[in-house]
Amino acid sequence: MVQIGYTLMSEQTPARELVDYAAAAERTGFDYAVISDHYFPWLEEMGHSPYCWSVLGAAAQATERLPLMTYVTCPIMRYHPAVVAQKAATMGVLSKGRFTLGLGAGENLNEHVIGEGWPPVDTRHRMFAEAVQIIRKLFSGEYITHQGEFYDVDSAKLYDLPEQPVPIGIAASGGQSAEIAAEYGDVLVINEPMPEVVQQFNAAGGQGKPVYGQLAISYDTDREAALQRAHELWRWSVSGWKVMAELPGPVNFAAAAGTVRPEDVAKSVPCGDDVDAVVESVRKFADAGFTHVALVQIGHDRQQQFFDWAEKELLPALREV
Repeated sequence: MVQIGYTLMSEQTPARELVDYAAAAERTGFDYAVISDHYFPWLEEMGHSPYCWSVLGAAAQATERLPLMTYVTCPIMRYHPAVVAQKAATMGVLSKGRFTLGLGAGENLNEHVIGEGWPPVDTRHRMFAEAVQIIRKLFSGEYITHQGEFYDVDSAKLYDLPEQPVPIGIAASGGQSAEIAAEYGDVLVINEPMPEVVQQFNAAGGQGKPVYGQLAISYDTDREAALQRAHELWRWSVSGWKVMAELPGPVNFAAAAGTVRPEDVAKSVPCGDDVDAVVESVRKFADAGFTHVALVQIGHDRQQQFFDWAEKELLPALREV
């Protein structure tokens, strides 16, 4: 049975409400929650992007059983990997072992703010692999000194560690990143149902490890309103990952999505209140080898209606997938 999560979408939600939604997700019956780690929203219309690590600390105190996960944090530029390790270990303690550190090689959208440019993809993958190795070493609780191709660590040690090391999830979109995930990760993260990437991950040594995905939906009893909301706030996603990783700002995503129609967004985003449509979308993930799928309800002002629908109709149906 696929575990069903809830996405704390920081790009569309104020910080306080994100904490409220974490508690609501637990009450509603979701199996876990993930949170995006952005400096910018994808589009200006989304309107928010609070610091997710502050939200996570508050969410850990506002919940009791709900596992929490970054989806995903980039440890190669905006954050030094030694700092990511400290943040993640502290979250492991605050959550009493309910935290998973989801990591990815990032997007120009969020990393350009430090003014160091945006490296080509092969360089980013090398940076990422080195960063994950540093984080893993620091999770041991030992003093770490590291002089690498991209990062230096001078006699670092984490003093506050959870009883068990924080699991590491690694995002992948192709063969190279799938191999990195298999070698260094406890969890594979892929946004879309891509069976070929799951197979590459398994072949590289990841067999038996959890696989996490994410599905955006636009719930509303008025399907046309749901469709228009999805287009307004989610049209950026149609461009695909190779474009999404490279653009530097919301205005660029708006330009790239200038010809995207509502029906284009609806091809990958179930719109309306059709439970069967969501079940079918989640089943595609399950058939591709995914063990976990986190749902994103598009639109900050529709979260409570979504929770009500999820509790009464959607989650019971998804338990059968």
